[in-house]
Amino acid sequence: MRDYRDLAEFKDWIDSVLDHRHLNDCVPGRNPSAEHLAMWVHDMWSPRIPELSAVRVSETPKTWAEYRPDVGRS
Repeated sequence: MRDYRDLAEFKDWIDSVLDHRHLNDCVPGRNPSAEHLAMWVHDMWSPRIPELSAVRVSETPKTWAEYRPDVGRS
């Protein structure tokens, strides 16, 4: 279990890399769709936050994309 203070680095990254930015300039080599953004964020942060199991990106209050890697798939 993590305390919110443990996620300060992640919040700072969101603020500096993604907040109020044109996502075409932020997501390297990918279309910045919600699906790709969720996968990119998961791939970047799962090594630093090993318990991270999924990332959900909201496009609107009613639509979202979630990336959850297939664990144990061979």
